[in-house]
Amino acid sequence: MNLFDLKGKVAVVTGGNGGIGLGMARGIASLGATIVIAGRNEAKAEEALATLRGMGAQAGFVAGDVTHKATCEALIASAEKQFGRVDILVNNAGTSIRKPPQDFSEAEWHHVLDTNLTSAFFCSQAAYPAMLRQGGGKMINIGSMMSLFGAPFATAYAASKGGIVQMTRAMATAWAKDNIQVNAVLPGWIDTDLTKRAREQVDGLHASVETRTPQGRWGTPDDMAGIGAFLASKASDFVTGTAIPVDGGFSISM
Repeated sequence: MNLFDLKGKVAVVTGGNGGIGLGMARGIASLGATIVIAGRNEAKAEEALATLRGMGAQAGFVAGDVTHKATCEALIASAEKQFGRVDILVNNAGTSIRKPPQDFSEAEWHHVLDTNLTSAFFCSQAAYPAMLRQGGGKMINIGSMMSLFGAPFATAYAASKGGIVQMTRAMATAWAKDNIQVNAVLPGWIDTDLTKRAREQVDGLHASVETRTPQGRWGTPDDMAGIGAFLASKASDFVTGTAIPVDGGFSISM
């Protein structure tokens, strides 16, 4: 039995057109899965599709704003129509607004929570019946170091990522009977467009991360490929409800 064979499987990756999402998509595609990227930036998605197809993977794109339930339902329906099934869902769409908690507007709070947490809930809801039709599936929710730690500039982001972990645990208990494994990944400080802005906005962040991380560096999107491959494959069939740091040791370091 090949535990890492995903040939014939279809994975939907929200926010899969760059950064952590594309790193996860590359790992899943390397095992033979078809990848459906969901996002709003079509030009960026075309670059990601070229990368995936350059690996020999079959890949498609569905445009849309996954903060809306109807869009999530349309995304899963489109993936099924294009490729016949949905077996894997990576809930990666995310954003952040960095400011002290007292300065958040109502709209800013809802924008971060809806993008990071509500979208994952709606996409999971939409994917559930599609996975039932295949006899099971894999859901991978992207949390953060802010699922574990606090920071004065990340109130809304931390709330959303803490929510991801607890939502993952609840869904894992609800859907275990359906052979659907639901897990969370907690990336450390990964070098992406989102964290580039963080380094511009938070004084000393770059040096602080390098100093605290035992491996002495920021992560790269390719560092996310292995955990994506593991949690999407049969190798993780008895792993559910977990929140796995992929952080170079950041979360265990003083």
